[in-house]
Amino acid sequence: MDKFKIPSIPPTTNKTIRFPNDVVEKVEQVIQGKDCTFSAFVIAAVRAALADLDDQRE
Repeated sequence: MDKFKIPSIPPTTNKTIRFPNDVVEKVEQVIQGKDCTFSAFVIAAVRAALADLDDQRE
């Protein structure tokens, strides 16, 4: 059995951005009833977009 390790929280920076209302509504519909926050969804989506751009450069 693995030993318990206290997780570390990665450093973050607070940014204020504006989303079109229809995008906010769609994201909220998609995450409704799931263990996911709006911020977590956006971070995952941005990471996926960045990975896709990296793949396109290769």
